[in-house]
Amino acid sequence: MAGTDRSKPVRAGGPAIVLVHPQLGENVGAAARAMLNFGLSELRLVAPRDGWPNDKAVAAASGADSVIEGVRVFQTTREAVADLQEVYAMTARQRDLRKDVVTPEHAATAIHSSLSGDQKCGVMFGPERAGLENDDLSLADRIINIPTNPGFSSLNLAQAVLLFGYEYLRAADQTPPLQHNDGDSFPATKADLTLLFDHLEGELRTSGFLFPPEKAPTMVRNIRALLQRARLTEQEVRTLRGIVSSLSTARQTGPKG
Repeated sequence: MAGTDRSKPVRAGGPAIVLVHPQLGENVGAAARAMLNFGLSELRLVAPRDGWPNDKAVAAASGADSVIEGVRVFQTTREAVADLQEVYAMTARQRDLRKDVVTPEHAATAIHSSLSGDQKCGVMFGPERAGLENDDLSLADRIINIPTNPGFSSLNLAQAVLLFGYEYLRAADQTPPLQHNDGDSFPATKADLTLLFDHLEGELRTSGFLFPPEKAPTMVRNIRALLQRARLTEQEVRTLRGIVSSLSTARQTGPKG
């Protein structure tokens, strides 16, 4: 499967994902796929309309077999959350219930904290057509509301699971916000850059580019600053020096042919 590196361990764990009365097997499978994308592995179903097991769910899971094979089925929401100590409910609709409403980001951080204290947590999602009923919501400690377009806030079940999963993984992720992918080449050393600067400056002086002479120091500093900002790799420095040498040789020997 594209994007899957089977040499790396698969993350597992997190809160239980509870799908209450899901209607389509395809949506259950897509939700399972979204779960495994972000390291969530426990899926609970409450009275799925199309029954379980479900071949369409397996196909839509696209390889998230570990989640599908571990599915637990319950007849009621009360039974599905009975062993949990902290339950969140995902809903797009405003309710009259007196419960705290939090963002997925806030919920993900709080759940990480609870899990680290050995509490069992879960996140409930309602059926595709109508969402969670008030009886289901009454079992939740907090409500998660995804900020969406107020005029069009309906989300596919798997989309909602994916958005929570992303925030859950991100809450504990140490990936820096900016990374430079330089392939197999290392960043150039200052010594390499200095040699490039000197090489380029010498050829520019010879070619007459640094004119008039009184402006040459400023021009050289600007060129050096430009190359510094490029964060050149060792290979890129070698390539640029080769280009400078090639242009110099062509100028000295004249055009071919």
